Amino acid sequence: MADPAVVRLLLVSGSTRAGSTNTAALRAARDAAPGGVLATLYDGLSDLPAFNPDDEEHGLVDPAVASLRRQFAAADGVLFCTPEYAGTLPGSLKNLLDWTVGHGDLVDKPVAWVNAAGPGRGEAAQATLRTVLEYVSAVIVEDACAKLTVPRDAVGPDGEVGDAALRVRLGEIAGSLAEAIRDPRILNGR
Repeated sequence: MADPAVVRLLLVSGSTRAGSTNTAALRAARDAAPGGVLATLYDGLSDLPAFNPDDEEHGLVDPAVASLRRQFAAADGVLFCTPEYAGTLPGSLKNLLDWTVGHGDLVDKPVAWVNAAGPGRGEAAQATLRTVLEYVSAVIVEDACAKLTVPRDAVGPDGEVGDAALRVRLGEIAGSLAEAIRDPRILNGR
């Protein structure tokens, strides 16, 4: 049985790039999350097949989709960090989100995001992410959504964010989402 004192966060990067600043930001959030927060980085984005609603109608559930659903079900909340491609979400992240629509994986699930793009960038992806999350009836935790630029040179060859202040702030964002999950008054806007 899971420990009720521990908040389980699933961290989802919208990037499939090996040297992604978005994925590095989520690794830092995972590593700097406060006590009582178990943050897990989702690593199956590239494995997901293209969304096809016919597959679900015929009971054909790809193992990668089944794994995604198990991870969503096990999570108390989800923290996203995504780049912007061609003025919107990357297709791979939109595909992941499409898999959640009919199954209800994100219904009433507390969610937030980090926009790690440089100044003046990433807002279109963030807006699209908000639209999709509202559509699937996720609970957006506004206080945990943040714009925090993670420059490429802040990520070392090991894929980790080396800047201590950025790491602390990313941990605080994860902590803010966890705090909202623990306190229903925050989720209900009180």
